[in-house]
Amino acid sequence: MSAGATGVGSLPGGDAREAAKTATGSFEDFPYLPELPARGPGADMIGRSIGLLVDMYGHVEPSGWRISDRPGRDTRRARSWLGEDLDALEEFTQGYTGRLKVQAVGPWTLAAALELHGGEAMLQDAGACRDLAGSLAEGLREHLADVRKRIPGADVVLQLDEPSLTAVLLGRVRSASGYRTYRAVDRQVVEGTLREVFAVHDGEVIVHSCAPEVPFGLLRRAGATGVSFDFSLLTEREDDALGEAVEGGTKLFAGVVPGTDGPLSDPGGSVMGVRKLWRRLGLAPGALAESVVVTPACGLAGASPAYARAVQAHCVRAARSLADNPE
Repeated sequence: MSAGATGVGSLPGGDAREAAKTATGSFEDFPYLPELPARGPGADMIGRSIGLLVDMYGHVEPSGWRISDRPGRDTRRARSWLGEDLDALEEFTQGYTGRLKVQAVGPWTLAAALELHGGEAMLQDAGACRDLAGSLAEGLREHLADVRKRIPGADVVLQLDEPSLTAVLLGRVRSASGYRTYRAVDRQVVEGTLREVFAVHDGEVIVHSCAPEVPFGLLRRAGATGVSFDFSLLTEREDDALGEAVEGGTKLFAGVVPGTDGPLSDPGGSVMGVRKLWRRLGLAPGALAESVVVTPACGLAGASPAYARAVQAHCVRAARSLADNPE
């Protein structure tokens, strides 16, 4: 069983066909739907997910995305770019069978980023957070059905991006003024909301965060089948939660290659830390390739096009090295 490799989500540039060609060509066994934030508001991670919402809309203010009463230009643009990206992906996945990943922002990062009419984050209003999660779940259900219709051979993997999740749990999300932070949201509420959103998909659901202190245990309890994270931010404090997650069948999407331009080590060197972690946790080397998927540390929107292509090829070689020499 070879360790898989895939991308995180974003790529540089603004050409949907070029991005789809890169994402499907680099990861022949595990392609993904690219996001191209360089195109502007609506192509960014938050804007794209606002475009998925049902009966809820957003528009861009100087401070960021704000809730709207009706769909305006920004929401329409987000939907149109998603359609363009799906058309391009469909073109390059004719006859494809296997895992295919699509990404959306999770309910808590969306609640931390999206402003209410008064300018404060949705996060401060429990009712608004519930409505947002319901709208997102409905939108994801429709989106996944569309992807399955377009690429019928695909085994769709849903990735929810939750970089603000730890800040939400610890009460570290800053208010509009920046002078105070919103109250921490109760862990049960966070977990319950995630569980409801994960339930829209009966396949693999992974959660991605390139922030420190990823709550592995909470995500596993909420039903995530995998967690995608920046490997360089792990500390030994996470060992117990990580070990339990892997033993419980959670897949680790280990972001081991830097997402911005720099020298690349040899592929074997990139996954040396993963092997070390495995030994430290006392896990069976034979399970390594089945439990780990190799990815860049985060999205590649900030990379040069040449580096983005090099990184993706590097991830595939690093995954092969992990499968061939797990010890």
